[in-house]
Amino acid sequence: MKILITGATGLVGSTVARQLLAENHTVFALVRSGSDRSLLDDIEKNIQWIEGDILDIKSLEEAMEQVEYVVHTAAVVSFIPKDRKMMYKVNMEGTANVVNVCLKSDIKKLCHVSSIAALGRPDSRKIIDGQDMVIDEEQRWEESPENSEYAKSKYLAELEVWRGIEEGLNAVIVNPTLILGEGDWSKSSTQIFRYVYQEKPFYTEGIANYVDVQDVAKAVVQLLSSDITGERFLLNAGSISYQSLFNSIADSMGKKRPSFKVGPGLAGVIWRVEAIRTWLMGTKPLITKETAQSSARRFRYNNGKIKKAIGFEFQPIEKTIARVSESLIGKI
Repeated sequence: MKILITGATGLVGSTVARQLLAENHTVFALVRSGSDRSLLDDIEKNIQWIEGDILDIKSLEEAMEQVEYVVHTAAVVSFIPKDRKMMYKVNMEGTANVVNVCLKSDIKKLCHVSSIAALGRPDSRKIIDGQDMVIDEEQRWEESPENSEYAKSKYLAELEVWRGIEEGLNAVIVNPTLILGEGDWSKSSTQIFRYVYQEKPFYTEGIANYVDVQDVAKAVVQLLSSDITGERFLLNAGSISYQSLFNSIADSMGKKRPSFKVGPGLAGVIWRVEAIRTWLMGTKPLITKETAQSSARRFRYNNGKIKKAIGFEFQPIEKTIARVSESLIGKI
């Protein structure tokens, strides 16, 4: 197969590229000029690079002339107010462009890598204090102050994919939870490993729903080559308390475990202090209002659909943490 990947230089896109190359497929990558390709530096010569942008329709058209399938991973992930305008533009308008050009170019299939955030948060009246709420693919978007701007942008992006499906596009959507992988630990979810490595003393309440980036890539590739279309799949290996997650990472990296629990009240103070600090220094905050709110919730995500559809099995978190920790420490 000839496959185009948008966002190939990111954590998920780079892992998908590796998976496809390992299966002897031809990989094309749409990349912006000057993008950091370090996650693919060892296999860079095996990829067909195409300079362009999902906001540039002409470059998308030229890229899709050469391929049969598309994996769309490009997106802006941010919880910072100043990034919102660009985030909506890339996530919503960029996805609309990808869908439109797929339809025009007779692409055989699109796999859209969305986010668990795109399902939104259930109405707070449905949540019972002290009980975990289980969510599956039937969850429908509900307007709620619990939904982040990032979540809204990914929800709107998904609507573009569903529109494309209605117009005849073969497409599948995957919704990963917290992705654990060996990326740049100054970016995305890999920052968790750096946080623990630096022996920060705090951990938050709540549950982390997680998935190995290798499992995300494996699911994408299997769904792309399957006959399945017009479906979405939650990708979640399991649930773990943030305390247990941080402790496991600390043990794997040989670092001191975080020992101070941050409750909702203190989290509210911290994000406000972070907002002032980063405004003064011109940097990005470690904790925002949205991340503080979400970390205290107790949602679990059912992975039964992907298991039944393609017989998928997820890696145990112990294996994931050990591999990622070893990789990151080796780069220090």
